[in-house]
Amino acid sequence: MTATSGNLLHDVPVHASDEVFTDLLQWQAAGRVRIERIVSNSQASPPGFWYDSPDDEWVLVVTGSAAVEIDDGTVHTLGAGQWLHLTAHCRHRVAWTDAAQPTIWLAVHVTPVSAPSPSPSPSPSPSP
Repeated sequence: MTATSGNLLHDVPVHASDEVFTDLLQWQAAGRVRIERIVSNSQASPPGFWYDSPDDEWVLVVTGSAAVEIDDGTVHTLGAGQWLHLTAHCRHRVAWTDAAQPTIWLAVHVTPVSAPSPSPSPSPSPSP
């Protein structure tokens, strides 16, 4: 299980003659995609609590700040514009969120691709 991070507001082309499209993250998905807004007001995960989601999760801090701790001890401190991709079953917890202002997150939850399903059997030919 891994976590990848980046910043939406870094490396912004300011004098491009055309719009610039940049892939932030790509992954194969099947099933459900859920996008949610989370507002944290100085909350953190309870001591000893770990999220362990069966879905991939991509989170972006829109305003405020927060720290997300991975169960390997890595801590990702995120501010406005910074994002984090957590693969399915990447155990993590919210270590802290901004006490001075609300932390607004944009979270995208994606069901990972499962094993390929068998091809459907061909339909029987109609009888003559």
